[in-house]
Amino acid sequence: MVQVAAALLFALAAGLGITVILGMLKNNENAILSALLGEGAFPADTAPQSGPAPQKLTLRHSPARRDAPRRVRVSSPLQPALSRAA
Repeated sequence: MVQVAAALLFALAAGLGITVILGMLKNNENAILSALLGEGAFPADTAPQSGPAPQKLTLRHSPARRDAPRRVRVSSPLQPALSRAA
């Protein structure tokens, strides 16, 4: 009885996996097939082209935040590694 239930559960999982794979193929057929053929998701002629940035952006530095003093928290007094009795 347990073996029959395990076999049915396995068949259900396999069917669900095949359904998901077919759904993915239906939605992204062109991208998946071109990737499998070695072309990648974008064919060479329609691929996004990289180039130099149109303008250079510089970031502002905020010296007030960087120069602010930082407090050091001490939760408990430091104890020596060895006790005096040792």
